[in-house]
Amino acid sequence: MKVAIVNYGMGNLASVRRALEDIGAQAYIADHPAAMYEANRIVLPGVGAFSQGMKSLIDSGWFDALRDVVDRQHKPLLGICLGMQMLASFGEEGGQTRGLGFIPGKVSRLDTLGCELRLPHVGWNDVSFKSHDALLARIPDESDFYFVHSYALVPERPEYVLATTGYGCELAAVVRNRNIFGCQFHPEKSSKAGRQLLRNFLSYIPC
Repeated sequence: MKVAIVNYGMGNLASVRRALEDIGAQAYIADHPAAMYEANRIVLPGVGAFSQGMKSLIDSGWFDALRDVVDRQHKPLLGICLGMQMLASFGEEGGQTRGLGFIPGKVSRLDTLGCELRLPHVGWNDVSFKSHDALLARIPDESDFYFVHSYALVPERPEYVLATTGYGCELAAVVRNRNIFGCQFHPEKSSKAGRQLLRNFLSYIPC
C-alpha cells in the first residue's frame, strides 16, 4: 500500500510518515503533485493558517492535482488537522478563502461557534461517534485523540459528520464525503486509537 503525504510546506510530515510506516504502509513524502499519482492513498496533513495553506496548495500546483486524483481517479484522501479544514468550501482564518470544496461547509474560529474556553484547544479529548463507518472500525466510542486547533470545520450537511468532540460546544472531529475523509485531531499523535484509524484508512475499499 503506497501512501503519498502531500508536502506543500505546512505539515508535520515526518511524524505522519513514521506512524504510517509503523503500521506497514509504504509511505513517502510527495514533494511534487506528479509524485502523488503512483500512490494508492493520499494524506493531506497541515499545521498553520487556512489562507496560507490554500495559497501554498494553489501556488505549488496541488489544488488541481488533488481534485484530479480524488474526483476523477477516486483515490481515498485523508485530511489531518489543517488538512481536514482545507477540505471545506471556504475558511475564515486570514480572511475568507476558498478551500478544496470536497466537504461542503465552512471553517470558523471556535469562539464564533459558541466555545468560551481558552484557545487554542490543545490536548486530549474524547470523541463521540455519530455513525458506524469503516474509518472508525475497531475503535471504542469515546476514545481520546490529540487536538491542536483554534478553528473547526462546520459541514453543510450533518451526514458528513462521523464523530464529534466537545470543547465548550460540539465540534466535528471526523468527517467524510464519499472517498474523502478528515480528522481534526492528529492520529499520528493519538496512540493506539490513532494508529487504528490510520489502519482503517489503509484498508478502506473505495466504492
